[in-house]
Amino acid sequence: MLKKVRLSVLDLAPIRDEGSIAETFDNSVRLAQRVEALGYYRYWLAEHHNIDGIASAATAVLIGHIAGKTSTMRVGSGGVMLPNHAPLVIAEQFGTLATLYPDRIDLGLGRAPGTDGETLRALGRSPQAADNFPQMVQELSAYLADANPRQSVKAIPGQGTRVPLWLLGSSGFSAQLAARLGLPFAFAGHFAPGYLHQAIQLYRDNFQPSTVLDKPYLMLGIPVIAADSDDEAEFLSTTHQQKFLNLLRGRSTRAQPPVEALDWHPHERARVMQMLSAAVVGGPDTVRQQLTRFLEGTGADELMINSDFYHPEDRLRSYDIVKQVAQD
Repeated sequence: MLKKVRLSVLDLAPIRDEGSIAETFDNSVRLAQRVEALGYYRYWLAEHHNIDGIASAATAVLIGHIAGKTSTMRVGSGGVMLPNHAPLVIAEQFGTLATLYPDRIDLGLGRAPGTDGETLRALGRSPQAADNFPQMVQELSAYLADANPRQSVKAIPGQGTRVPLWLLGSSGFSAQLAARLGLPFAFAGHFAPGYLHQAIQLYRDNFQPSTVLDKPYLMLGIPVIAADSDDEAEFLSTTHQQKFLNLLRGRSTRAQPPVEALDWHPHERARVMQMLSAAVVGGPDTVRQQLTRFLEGTGADELMINSDFYHPEDRLRSYDIVKQVAQD
């Protein structure tokens, strides 16, 4: 089953507790080069603002950096939060990237702001901007298509580049919109697994063929913590758990070293484990079994794996193991 599915990478550009943003970018390059050599299909980065543990705020800039340090793998956004931007600007940015790196750039689009209300105001955007997401997607698509003779505003670069668009979501809204527009859909199972099966069903049931796709194409984001043994993986997974716990507590989300035990209340543990209920954690045999079960239950065409570790070497090893498992 694993051999039949594409494997891709979601890098949230994590900043370590004692680390620097420059270190984060170096680690992203190392990871991108490693997974490209292993045969992973694409590498996405996500837009977040005012989150001290994530360094990918200038998403298009970082995509260009990663694309320039690799040679064959697709690189893109998972995603750009479109209501934060004018569609013309995004078309120009990604049209530029697609011109520099032909047939390698993806443009995944999200509807959420990826930040808090105060930061959204600092971005010069209104919370109501998300209400116009469907129209913004259509406008962006037009800027990336061949220019209409009567079109007075053009994306230069951008027009005619046909950068592939994806819709991303953590609920049913984008699933239904992706189905109506005939676009590929990526679900954020790495933090909202509770809506996973509902969104999949909505997307497949409502899909309308388009010039882009003749049938649904489903990518699922999933957290994977793979190590050489189950015990080691469970220990290393506490870095990921601490990030979500600190998010709930309103504290720094910088990556923390793994610990033997977390100091949390039962209700906090329940919330964190609910958000990570789709996580695959274990040694090679456990990872194989859990990924196989996940694919059998969802029928995904592609898995986008997010692996959150404190030590960069452990993250590299995790992707090594997943690829090895997939090839066995």
